Amino acid sequence: MYAFSLALLSALLFGASTPASKALLASFEPFQLAGLLYLGAALGMAPVVALSRRTAASTRLDRANGLRLAGAVLFGGVVGPVLFLAALRLTLAGSVSLLLNLEMVATAVLGVLLFREHLGRAGWLGVAGVVAAGALVAGNGGWPGLVGALLTAAACLCWALDNHLTALVDGITPARSTLVKGVVAGATNLAIGFAVAPLVATPAAIGAALAVGAFSYGASIALYIVSAHELGATRAQAVFASAPFLGAALAVAFLDEPVGAVHVAAAAILLPSIASLFLSQHAHVHVHVPVLHIHSHRHDDAHHLHEHPGESPEHRHSHVHGHGRLEHAHPHWPDIHHRHGHSSQASSPLGPS
Repeated sequence: MYAFSLALLSALLFGASTPASKALLASFEPFQLAGLLYLGAALGMAPVVALSRRTAASTRLDRANGLRLAGAVLFGGVVGPVLFLAALRLTLAGSVSLLLNLEMVATAVLGVLLFREHLGRAGWLGVAGVVAAGALVAGNGGWPGLVGALLTAAACLCWALDNHLTALVDGITPARSTLVKGVVAGATNLAIGFAVAPLVATPAAIGAALAVGAFSYGASIALYIVSAHELGATRAQAVFASAPFLGAALAVAFLDEPVGAVHVAAAAILLPSIASLFLSQHAHVHVHVPVLHIHSHRHDDAHHLHEHPGESPEHRHSHVHGHGRLEHAHPHWPDIHHRHGHSSQASSPLGPS
C-alpha cells in the first residue's frame, strides 16, 4: 500500500504540472518556462543523486551511451517541453492533459518501428483507442485546438524518443540521468528564452516555476523510481498512467475549465485503451547474450542469477553486474533485458536482449 501511495502521489504531482504550467504561461515565454521547470527538476532530483552518489559514480559512460543520453536531453528536455508549452498557450489544459496519453502510444509504436520491440493485438487495439480519443479531443477545440493537439502529439513523440534512448543508456542511474537532463536542458532553454524575449516575470513567479519543476518533475520522478522498486516497473507505470486524468481534473477544479461530453467520451475510450497497452505482452524462446551493465534489479526474476550471501532475493539494489548466456521462455515486456528481434527465428540473439 505504501508503494502504491507513492506511485499515485507521483502521478498527482506530474498531472498537476499541466494546469500549473498553463497558469505560469501568463508570466513567461515557453522557452523561459521550460528552462525554469527543468532547472527546478534538477533541484528536486539533486538530493536523490547525492544520497546514491556511490552507485551513480561506479561506472563511466562510453561514447555510445553518451550519445544516447545527449539525444534524450535534446528530445526529452529541450524540444519536447517547448512544444508542450506552446500547445498549452493555444488550448485548454484539460484537453492537453488527456492528449498526453499519446506519449504511451508513441513509445509503443517507435519501439516496434525503430527498436525491435513487439506489440501484440491488445497493444495495437490500445494504440487505436488512444489515437481515436485524441482525435475527439482535437476536433472539439476548432483550429486552435487542432494546432494544440498537433503540438502535443509532437511533444509526445519527443518524449517517446527520450524514453527509448534513456532505457538504452547503461552505466548511469535514472536519478542521475534526470539530473543531467534538468541542468543541461534547463540551462539551454533558459538561454534561448533570454535571447528571444526579456524576462519580465516577478521573483514570485520565477520561484513558482522552479517549485513546479522541483515537485512535478524532480520529486515526481524520484517517487516513481522508489515505487517502481517496490511494485515493479509495470505496476508502477500502470498507476502513473492516471497522471493525465488527474491533470485534467485539476484543470477543471482550479482553472474553471469546462468539461464537455467530448472529454467524457474521450476518457471513456482512453481507460480501456491504456489497459490494453499494459496487457500487451508475449512469450517465446529467446536468448540473452553475455553483458555487463548496471541498473536496479532483484534476484527473484529468473534473470539475475548472481548471489549476495545473506540477502533476500526480493531486495532491490543497484550495482555493476554481469549476465551469462541464457536461453529460456516466459511472458515479457520490452524492458532492459528484452530488446531482441521478433523474426521467424525469435530465439536468435540479435544483439543485447
